[in-house]
Amino acid sequence: MQRTRQRTNSPASGWASAPFLAGLLLTVPAHGQDGSADQIERGKYLVTMGDCAACHTAPGGKYLAGNYALNMPFGVIMTPNLTPDKETGLGNWSYDDFDKAFRHGYSKNVGYLYPAFPFGWFTKVTDDDTQAIWAYLRSVPAVSEKRQESQIPFPFSVRTALVTWRTAFFTDERFKPDPTASAEVNRGAYLVEGLGHCAMCHNENKLVGNSSFAGRFGGGVIDGWYAPNITPDGHQGIGAWTDEQVVTYLKTGTAPGDRPGVAAGPMRQTIMESLSKVKEEDLKAMVAYLRTVPAKQTYKPKDLAVFDAAGAPGASTYLTYCSSCHQPDGKGIEGAVPALAGNTSVMSEGPETVLRVIYGGLAAQSGLAPMVAIGQQMTDVEVKNVTDYIRNSWGNKAPPVTGDKASEARAATKTMLAGTAPCAEIEQDKLKAAFDRIGIQASLTGLKQQDFVPTLVRLVQQVKAEPTGVTDDDIVNGLTTAFCKVGRDDPQYGKPSWPAVIGTFANVAYSQVKHPEKQAANVPSATTPPAKN
Repeated sequence: MQRTRQRTNSPASGWASAPFLAGLLLTVPAHGQDGSADQIERGKYLVTMGDCAACHTAPGGKYLAGNYALNMPFGVIMTPNLTPDKETGLGNWSYDDFDKAFRHGYSKNVGYLYPAFPFGWFTKVTDDDTQAIWAYLRSVPAVSEKRQESQIPFPFSVRTALVTWRTAFFTDERFKPDPTASAEVNRGAYLVEGLGHCAMCHNENKLVGNSSFAGRFGGGVIDGWYAPNITPDGHQGIGAWTDEQVVTYLKTGTAPGDRPGVAAGPMRQTIMESLSKVKEEDLKAMVAYLRTVPAKQTYKPKDLAVFDAAGAPGASTYLTYCSSCHQPDGKGIEGAVPALAGNTSVMSEGPETVLRVIYGGLAAQSGLAPMVAIGQQMTDVEVKNVTDYIRNSWGNKAPPVTGDKASEARAATKTMLAGTAPCAEIEQDKLKAAFDRIGIQASLTGLKQQDFVPTLVRLVQQVKAEPTGVTDDDIVNGLTTAFCKVGRDDPQYGKPSWPAVIGTFANVAYSQVKHPEKQAANVPSATTPPAKN
């Protein structure tokens, strides 16, 4: 790829005339790096489309500086630094070096790449788009971040053995449009099969890459979550959704209507960091393409009518822990609590996502209330039974939980709401600054549960009066994070009950953010100082 460089001149050279400088400023890229400003901007969009940050930005780390731990069946891979740092990143790489890694799966630093990196999909990306991605990566701030050692045991650590895998499962070829398909469908195919690498999670078989043996788009387990069937099948896939519902889901993480869906786990992260920022016409194109792939059923719905009986396993657990929010008929509360009846995520072949949500809870998202990590108060048998009940009641049909999947999901669940992961960080700088000005931390320290409502009514009023520009979800999750930091080790709550305490706090915060009128008449105004405990 040709590079545009700024030439350095001194006044003594006689070139520093106003007309020359004006022309120079018009031709130099805005970032002073490789490529034009337009190419860099397009590369930024493509990097977002490919969700590169998800794997190349560690939790709490610098953007694209790597060291994100990928847990694979054969070990743990630490991802590389993609910034232009010369010592620890791609600063000493050429475009050809990048292209060999990105589309051909061979790194100048380590040799053959493991298929944890989706080069099997990126191989379809065009030359122009690959060059734009490279131009953008050259423009981001360089970060000195040495790659940590991956933990891959012998014999999987022998990279030359990957030649066998590549021979069997990797085809090095660019995207070829279907001459019989529309421009929209071809655009969608290019994004789904290339940069979007959707099948990397949604294929049935993850070990054979993008080959014909992968069980395309039929759904499968990825990192302990179940990526659902995304073929046009009417029961397990997206066949019962309208195009508008699918696009809305990809943009927001929720699908409205009588076949609801709520994103969780890796898909939630993908939507937040990538798909929510993708142009609507590209999302529509992706949906148009997915409509053309063969519908697939990966299991046969069985008649499990026993789960509709009042005395069925899991029924009493559901009524005790779940029905107050999701309702006895499983239809939830519109705009606040998603329905379980007809929920496509609930009816996936694998129960992993349902189990992980029960154990780990969910933060506020898309206007929906946070979900308490209710499984922390249940036994594994209760969680198994209630999962089976949810997946086979109200017309739902899905295979039962087998083996030790419930206990395995509990062990794998690491979330703030479950008390099994560190408190999150508030990512919105303006919200964080507003919290500091208001004194949120001091107001929440030592807070008694009976004071949740009056305290949060006052604090929510104050936060909403600040020019933060954030969403209601951000406020709810920010307040919950702030409470976690000061309350998690407070002895008044007790470790076993902490998931219930923080879950209650999150839902009170949600109630006050969404429905402040319910308590406003009974509490001090936002200008009244908090009462001393």
